[in-house]
Amino acid sequence: MPTFEYAPAPESRAVVTIEKSYGLFVDGAFTRPKATFPTINPADETVLAEVSQASAKDVDKAVAAARRAFDGVWGRMSGTERGKYLFRIARILQERAREFAVLESLDNGKPIKETRDFDVPTAAAHFFYHAGWADKLEYAGLTTPGEAPARPHGVVGQIIPWNFPLLMLAWKVAPALATGNTVVLKPAETTPLSALLFAEVCQQADLPAGVVNIVTGDGRTGQALVEHPDVDKIAFTGSTDVGRTIARSIAGTTKKATLELGGKAANIIFDDAPIDQAVEGIVGGIFFNQGQVCCAGSRLLVQENVHDQVVARLKRRLQTLRVGDPLDKNSDLGAINSREQLDRITTLVDAGVAEGAERWSPACALPAKGFWFPPTLLTGVSQTHRVATEEIFGPVLTVLTFRTPQEAVAKANNTAYGLSAGVWTEKGSRILWMADQLKAGVVWANTFNRFDPSSPFGGYKESGYGREGGRHGLEAYLTTAPATLTGAAR
Repeated sequence: MPTFEYAPAPESRAVVTIEKSYGLFVDGAFTRPKATFPTINPADETVLAEVSQASAKDVDKAVAAARRAFDGVWGRMSGTERGKYLFRIARILQERAREFAVLESLDNGKPIKETRDFDVPTAAAHFFYHAGWADKLEYAGLTTPGEAPARPHGVVGQIIPWNFPLLMLAWKVAPALATGNTVVLKPAETTPLSALLFAEVCQQADLPAGVVNIVTGDGRTGQALVEHPDVDKIAFTGSTDVGRTIARSIAGTTKKATLELGGKAANIIFDDAPIDQAVEGIVGGIFFNQGQVCCAGSRLLVQENVHDQVVARLKRRLQTLRVGDPLDKNSDLGAINSREQLDRITTLVDAGVAEGAERWSPACALPAKGFWFPPTLLTGVSQTHRVATEEIFGPVLTVLTFRTPQEAVAKANNTAYGLSAGVWTEKGSRILWMADQLKAGVVWANTFNRFDPSSPFGGYKESGYGREGGRHGLEAYLTTAPATLTGAAR
């Protein structure tokens, strides 16, 4: 098929100012940088900035600031007034969208067209959506008759991952603030810059000091936050191993938690599916954000009689994907977020080949510097292969086959995870039956990786517990236990 050359279309870095070093954001102001570590651009391995490593004492100060803000201002504020601040934050995110999109691509490595068209607009949408709930919580149906009115927990510790830094921040901060909680947030150590820019948004919105605090650092900072005795709830998105550690740490305490962990989603293609449409859904399901998505459709289950046809069309489609500079508007795939993650992807793919899988990637020239991995198909995969059971978290699609719907369900559910799944078929009855049988928190029908602030998201089994987004996501930030703050606004 003919190929077309695209002229470079780079987005300018000049729209965002990156400081040489950053302190912590505590009690409404930035601290002076002390012990720091570099955050780098994964596309070329250059240092973007030096970021502070928060100590346990720094976490103490942040939690104390959040407690003062909760007791003194935010916990007593009416929902109507809280909503005004969230609406203001949402509008500022929209106004500074280009700035956030460029910064996110630089720090994370994902293509600018994804940060511009998905990450930033969806983050703003979460603040708009939750702002609307702030004065309507009594109508959310989150309590049963006779129960005490729902109230905020108090101080919430939030730990977010590196794959969607700004969006995961919005998923957690927006409902926490809407329900009257205050926040201490720890971004991932490899992608802290959008959270630090968000701190400027909080200042610009005149958010009361201490309502949102941001502490950067590695796992030691996260551990100090989880174990802090004055934190009432933990919200974590990340790996299953770390989620287990958090669950063990808070066992026996009064802390509440929501954990959104790993996934190994099955994308199931029946022989009556619209193949071209399904191929687009497959590509979006696994190669979006370089496959660094917890709900990525990393296991493709294809009905046996259309396997060859689907794989052939999929290979043809992958040959059109462009891998390169994340700031180039033509790029479909950007850089892997870190050397550590690239090494993990490489190790698992090599293991798959050693176990008998056949590897295929389209011809593409990868940049000399940075962390890059080509879009990859693994065919001839069996259920026992590591690539079929372990979360690769990269642009790698494993292909398996099935004959009957019952076999598809059995193979799809043959995983420790339970976060998401996709079903492609023209039969509505089959979609409903599959959705009922699949052990996944989210099931997409004839689409994949579609999100909306009004729709709850989350999993079970080793994919964690709790929901984020929608009315259900509000519940995790409210409690009916006796209040410790008298006169708190409901």
